[in-house]
Amino acid sequence: MADTFTERTSQSWFSKIFGSFVALLFGIVLVPVAIILLFWNEGRAVATAKSLAEGASSVISAPADAVNADNNLKLVHVSGNATTDEVLTDPTFGVSATAIRLGRKVEMYQWNEVKNSSTQKDLGGSNETTTTYSYVKKWSDDPIDSTKFKEAADHVNPTEMLASGSSLSAKDVSLGAFKLSDSVISQMSTEEPLPLTDVNLGQLPDELKATAQIANAGLYFGHDPNSPAIGDQRVSFTVVKPGPFSIVARQNGDTFEPYPTRAGRDLLLVEPGDVAADLMFQHAESENAMLTWILRGVGTVLLFIALAMIFSPISTFASVIPFFGDILGMGTGLAAFFLSLAISLLTISFAWIVYRPLVGGLMLAVAVAVIVWARSHGQGRAKAKAGIAAPST
Repeated sequence: MADTFTERTSQSWFSKIFGSFVALLFGIVLVPVAIILLFWNEGRAVATAKSLAEGASSVISAPADAVNADNNLKLVHVSGNATTDEVLTDPTFGVSATAIRLGRKVEMYQWNEVKNSSTQKDLGGSNETTTTYSYVKKWSDDPIDSTKFKEAADHVNPTEMLASGSSLSAKDVSLGAFKLSDSVISQMSTEEPLPLTDVNLGQLPDELKATAQIANAGLYFGHDPNSPAIGDQRVSFTVVKPGPFSIVARQNGDTFEPYPTRAGRDLLLVEPGDVAADLMFQHAESENAMLTWILRGVGTVLLFIALAMIFSPISTFASVIPFFGDILGMGTGLAAFFLSLAISLLTISFAWIVYRPLVGGLMLAVAVAVIVWARSHGQGRAKAKAGIAAPST
């Protein structure tokens, strides 16, 4: 059974022209999408930063062992041990644990198709593409549809898994004198593996016991964990154990809920351990800054892709002679790169003028000053050169 398959296809110049115009239309649609994303991201970042600043200036540190009615509906910071006596039981595999949250992960050993293509440009504008399809085995927590493989007959994946991933949360969790809400519990992210033993094998439903064994502290459904076969499955569990947590939220009676800020964002911060309020706000500010830059990068890349699509007919027309097509392709690529940067910066600057008028206005004034200086400096040098070059009379 071959694990690779090679296919050669040809594309005419006229077909490439049609495809480039389809890409152009898609690029025209993608440009405003990228600009809207960049603009929205700046508004989100500013609103989040203002909300965090508002929270940091108004938060009250409170003890966890008593509910102070004077803090009701105020933003409070509380640290203490989150505890529960609730036993969570997985409904499919019968695995139980006293935990704040019990997570289940199911994976199946499957075929996966990997495509690698190389294209040769021919005189006259046509292309010949060689595509190699490689088939590798991998663990995946989602079923891989093998019916769409190029060589589907020799690489068949099962269509169903024993179960999907899931998460169970305790309903009765306390932190000192407070009861924790679902919104707080959902943000407790200290998962650690839950090792399984032969006891867990005995708790399995009868229809699963026949093919189950313990391997790598989890359940394995198959013949040999050291030599997995297509269709073998493994199941692992994680738990969030009772322990110390710190919370910044609005106190509502003896529980916590998100705190609405004047900037329009709800504040709810949860971290493991005994963490001071100012550190929790610093961490949240760092996360906000990181997300802002990530989304700026995503927006700029989307703009570059959109502009490259819009410019694609130029190089495609020139690809009748491959050398000229490559030169124009490089030129349009550079143009798309610099233009995407310029549009991104303009969009962000305009967003700052809307969301941060003082900062945006200063930046715009500096930018205009630089442009005016560069233009006048350039004109001055040009006049000086003209004066030197002028013949004496």
